[in-house]
Amino acid sequence: MATRKPTWTQRIPGKSTALGDQHEPVIRSVARNRRARHDYDILEVYECGIALKGAEVKSLRLGQASLQDAYARIDDGELWLLGAHLAPYEYASGYGRFEPVRARKLLLHRQQIDELSGRVAQKALTLVPLSIYFKDGLAKVELALARGRRLYDKRHAIAERDANREAQRVIREHERRR
Repeated sequence: MATRKPTWTQRIPGKSTALGDQHEPVIRSVARNRRARHDYDILEVYECGIALKGAEVKSLRLGQASLQDAYARIDDGELWLLGAHLAPYEYASGYGRFEPVRARKLLLHRQQIDELSGRVAQKALTLVPLSIYFKDGLAKVELALARGRRLYDKRHAIAERDANREAQRVIREHERRR
């Protein structure tokens, strides 16, 4: 009996279909802004693309980035990442060289940029990058719409986190004794 050639709708084991499979995206973190979750109340999180030059991508792949003191701003309907530091790529020369700290364009849908612009202007909110990562080979920035915390808010958040930790520890100990 001859084997039948599968049509485009049939799935071949081990192969993706012509329509494409929904696969789990491969995410590799490059840099995190750990201070942001301490200094700000995160209201919403957006995933943005980032426009980079060739050597910047290579530098990012080596994990040479820092989001300390970085923020985002909307100018003329475009979203820009400011203050992010990408270390110069060691082997780049001539045209491939870039400034470590420069404005980098963030890529987001027009409707999302307009919504963010309105919310930032009205409610005294800020745009803070939380992390830079590669998702299926493309550089992405996790951008948060956030409200700055005051000192007493930070203390309250720390106390609340410690209380939750203590409660979880007591529950675990109680369950072990059973």
